[in-house]
Amino acid sequence: MKIIIHGGFFSEFSQTESIKKAKQDALQKIVLQSYEYLKSHSALETVVFATKLLEDDPLFNAGLGSQIQSDGKIRMSASLMDGISKKFSGVINIENIQNPILVAEKLMKFDDRVLAGEGANIFAQKQGFPYFNPETPERRADYEAKKASLGTGTVGCVALDSNGRLAAATSTGGKGFEMVGRVSDSATIAGNYANEFCAVSCTGVGEDIVSGGIATKIVTRVTDGQSIQKAFQKTFQELATFDGFAGAIAIDYQGNIFHQDSHPTMVFASFDGVRVELFR
Repeated sequence: MKIIIHGGFFSEFSQTESIKKAKQDALQKIVLQSYEYLKSHSALETVVFATKLLEDDPLFNAGLGSQIQSDGKIRMSASLMDGISKKFSGVINIENIQNPILVAEKLMKFDDRVLAGEGANIFAQKQGFPYFNPETPERRADYEAKKASLGTGTVGCVALDSNGRLAAATSTGGKGFEMVGRVSDSATIAGNYANEFCAVSCTGVGEDIVSGGIATKIVTRVTDGQSIQKAFQKTFQELATFDGFAGAIAIDYQGNIFHQDSHPTMVFASFDGVRVELFR
């Protein structure tokens, strides 16, 4: 059993030693709590569990504490992929929900598994998800002062369970001040992808992640026989040709955990049952 989570990148708002320490503490707590959960649950259930915990922590830009868009509203995106069934589900630009990843999980049972905007909102309401305002005073202050972060805040989890099953989940509150209707990578296979060989969750600038096809490329290369390290190396070399801004976390079917970013510093934590690794 293995697990790795990420909490996006440092932003202008969060580049302080106190915030760094707070994020390290939060990620360590969440990764250990999620590993305990993984002991008795599937990889798919665990990535949802971990991502929900990340969404509920206002330190991270997903769920509670999401960035505010150019019109003053918060719209969030999240997705989920099961490496065994190959099912992918997600919500794009959903509003007034505490945990977008739980809505994505609910969609796994439907034929139409990716919903956007008003359709996602209506689905969530029909499924009994209560109204929730994810705004925090800090995000409102950022918005009013026009000091939004660099657009690199996302959360995610990749897990390998005791039966060798892989899954990935990703959630984001967006980059802040984006145009209404902008689509994040987090609910696409460029930002979140898994099969029986590898699972990947990305963070960074969504447009760069989509342009680079990051998650899909890494998983495909591992599937075709490359090591996870070489798959990352090749994919990030291609990203560098247009100075793409991205980070990714992954686990392969052999239990190898890997992470890489193109610019410092991706916020992450992993646990293999013995040792916790944290960003520094």
